[in-house]
Parts: sequence; C-alpha cells; structure tokens
Amino acid sequence: MDQTVETDIPDWGPFGRPLFDDPGTRALSRVGVVDVGSNSVRMVVFDGAARSPAYFYNEKVMCELGAGLSETGHLNPRGRERAMAALQRFQRIAEDLGLPGLHVVATAAVREAKDGPEFCQDVKSKTGLHVAVIDGQEEARLSAQGVMLGWPGAYGLICDIGGSSMELAEIGGGDVGRRVTSALGPLKLRDIKGGRRARKAHIKSTMEELHSQMGQQRDRLFLVGGSWRAFARLDMLRRGYPLNVLHEYRMTTKQVRETIKFIDANDHDKLRSQAGVSSSRMALIPYAMDVLARLIRTFKPKDIAISSYGIREGLLYEQMSQEQRDRDPLVEASRFSEAKDARLPGMGRTLFDFVMPLFKSAPATQVRLIKAACLLHDVSWRAHPDYRAEVCFDYVTRANLGGLKHSERVFIGLALQHRYRNKREGNRFAPLYELLDEKSQKQAEILGKAMRFGAMLCMDSDAHVGKLRFYPKKRELDLVLPESVRPLFNEVAESRLNSLANALKSEVRVVIKG
Repeated sequence: MDQTVETDIPDWGPFGRPLFDDPGTRALSRVGVVDVGSNSVRMVVFDGAARSPAYFYNEKVMCELGAGLSETGHLNPRGRERAMAALQRFQRIAEDLGLPGLHVVATAAVREAKDGPEFCQDVKSKTGLHVAVIDGQEEARLSAQGVMLGWPGAYGLICDIGGSSMELAEIGGGDVGRRVTSALGPLKLRDIKGGRRARKAHIKSTMEELHSQMGQQRDRLFLVGGSWRAFARLDMLRRGYPLNVLHEYRMTTKQVRETIKFIDANDHDKLRSQAGVSSSRMALIPYAMDVLARLIRTFKPKDIAISSYGIREGLLYEQMSQEQRDRDPLVEASRFSEAKDARLPGMGRTLFDFVMPLFKSAPATQVRLIKAACLLHDVSWRAHPDYRAEVCFDYVTRANLGGLKHSERVFIGLALQHRYRNKREGNRFAPLYELLDEKSQKQAEILGKAMRFGAMLCMDSDAHVGKLRFYPKKRELDLVLPESVRPLFNEVAESRLNSLANALKSEVRVVIKG
C-alpha cells in the first residue's frame, strides 16, 4: 500500500512561528523595572520568552514611604532612607547584570508628597535613575495592562490596591476602558480617626462615588497588589487549599466574606505565621479586607481572581507589539522551555500532531493545554528516572506560567506524570487531583499515555512516526505505521499502546503500510 508522506508541515498552523525567534522580541528578553510604591520598592528583571517572561531577578524592600503622609504631607523620613538605599542597590545590580537601564515608576506616595519632587531629584543625583511619577489614571492603566499580560482576552474589573491608593480599571476586548483612583490604600485608612466604624463609613461613601463613575461591573474582579495576595493566602489557609500558587487563584464572594469572619475571629500573629504572611503586610490586612468587603458588596462581581501581574508587568506589556500581545502566553512559555531544555527541540509539535486524533472534538481551551503538554513533555529529562513523573508534575503546577487556571495546571501536570509513569496512585499529589473533575482526569491520563507511547516511535522531530486513528463509537484504536518505523515498535512500545487503548476502553489494531 502507498504511504502518504507529509511535507512542509506548518509551524503550528494558525499559531505562527515561536515568538522568541523574532529579533524584536529578543530585544525584550531582559527588561528591568522598579516600582516605587507607597508601601514597598520592588525591582523585577524579566527574562525569557517575552510574551510570558520569567522573573530573572525579583527583590522587594518594605519601605512604607507613605506612612504618615495624610498627617504630615511628607514622605516617611525613615522610608526615604530605605527607599534610597534600595534604589542604589538596584542600580548597581542592573549595572552588574549588564541591563541597558531601569524603568522606574513612582505611584501615590511620591506624587502626593510635598517632598516628592525633591526625592526624585535626590534619586537622580545619587543613582542616575529617572523616576517617572505617574498619576492614578496611568497607574490604573498599567495595572490593567499587567493583568492582560497574563490573561489575553480577559474582561472585567481590575482593582489594584497599594499603600496609599486604590485604582479601578475595566478591561475587555484587549483594551483598557474607564479608570478611577481613590485614597483607599491601607496606609491612608490607618490614619482615619474614629476607629473601624468611621473607617467603614469613609470606605462606603468613597466606594459609592467610584461606582457612580465606573457603572455596573458584574464580570470578573481581578485583584492586584500585595495586600490582596496576603488575603488570598489567608483564604487558602481557611479552605485548606492544596495548591499554594497565588496567580489565578479564584474566590467567590461568599468565600471572601467567610475569610473576613475567619480573620476577625482568630489571632493575627498565629494566622500570619500559618499562612506565611509578613508582619508588616499582616498589619495592613484589617484595612484592606474592609475595602474588599465593600468592593464586592458594591460591584457584585461574578467571581474573583488574584493576579500576581500588575504595574511592573504592565510596563513590559507597554513595550510589546500588538502581534506579541495577541499570542498565547502559555504556549509561548512552553515553546521557550522546549527550545531551552528538551533533548529534541521541535519534537513537541510532532507529538502534538500524533496525539490530536484522540481529541478531535476538544474545545480550543483544551487544545492549548494539549499543545503545552506536548511541548513540555521532555523538559525534565535531567531528573532522576525514578522521579521524573513527580518533577514534571511539580514543575507545571508551580511554574511561572501565565494564562493558566489552577485546574489547568493540574491537567497538564497529570498528563506529564502519565508521560513517565503508567499509574498515579499512592503519590503525594493526590490532593491536587481534586481540582479536576473525573472526566478531565481521564482526559489527562489519555494524553499522558499517548505521549508516553508516541515518544517511543521518534528520535527525530521531522520523522514520520505513524498515525493514530480513533473511532470512539466503535471503541477502536488504529495505529498506522510506515514500514520504516516498524523496528521501533517493540514489545515495550506495544505494552504502552495497549495501556493507552485500555484508558480509551478500546480495541487495538496495528496496520503496517509498506
């Protein structure tokens, strides 16, 4: 019988070529940004695939520049000293890393303080760094762009809380819409006289004004900022949540209310120790959670997501072309990992083509996960063979990957676990499987076993490994092999094919085409 040979295989078809191959993208491969906030000063150096960058360097100093600003009108003197020392250190690190420069932005405390301009000039004279002081509208826009870096096509309301301010912005269709700023930062709220009752009254009136400017916002609420992340850790603690990854962590409004009660009813020192929250951050939680309670009561979001991406990521997003912004951050990051760490870069695409006949009816949301799993199927090969399955699962569920829900992390992790191990019972990851329904667990198992089998038929990314044909109604799985590949189909490969067929509850038929 004639053998059909595919030539000129497109590079992932409509997904285009890997983004990191583009010279314009490589120019963004290492970017340093500094955020001079009211509560902290942080430097981040982004590196890797520009659409889903890795954090090459990340350091934060809690300075509390905005402490006491409401009363004195000036930056906290001790905070100024600490911030200056941090910026001098960051500038030296940037020089040692060979960065072309640092993009430095300052937010509410510096823009509101009487000595803000003097502070910026002092920074310039001592470090050579130019501090761009941005207004609340720009702060909201950059935070929204940071969220869009991690969630292409996201829609909803962004809430970024800092030390001295809180910004709201709406996003949809890849654009930032209405934006407002307020003085609902914890450091400002801490200075309000009259206790919690007076503070809550102030928050309520301010939130009503924000609502009148923003209108109805009943889609997803994205929370940006350290206080929100700390609150999420406490919510995880209360729920006994099995995956300690903050980005894309989801909460309902009911869960938020229950966690507020939980915090109010328990010793804060004990809670912060159990949840891994710093004492300085925990001190601001009572103020932040009063804001959050009123926020969800006012805007009534359908659900709530934590975003680890904010202003700093928004600055990186600002430098991207529209083509770069439109790409899938999960796929681009997975491609970058394959190019950097896989034994056979490019084989992920071959494997994807091989397994896809098993998932003909898969929605686009699942296809991207299958694609990522195929790209990542061999990036942990350096791990000891006895632990590769665990290393793969651990890597994906905790890696810095954008555009990925927690359940999707577990789906890819479980698929990669089955890529290296036939069974998954009896390991330490069992609690995480509960984030997936039974159908998704079975789909991940099938994908993993298909990759496990397919990898045995190919040692060349351009080779023709044969094809799978799956007839779910007949419960029949066909393997069509070219005669040239037949020597690779030994008893081990046959055993893995049978394992795949068992997962599909199908009979196997092998066809050799000469």
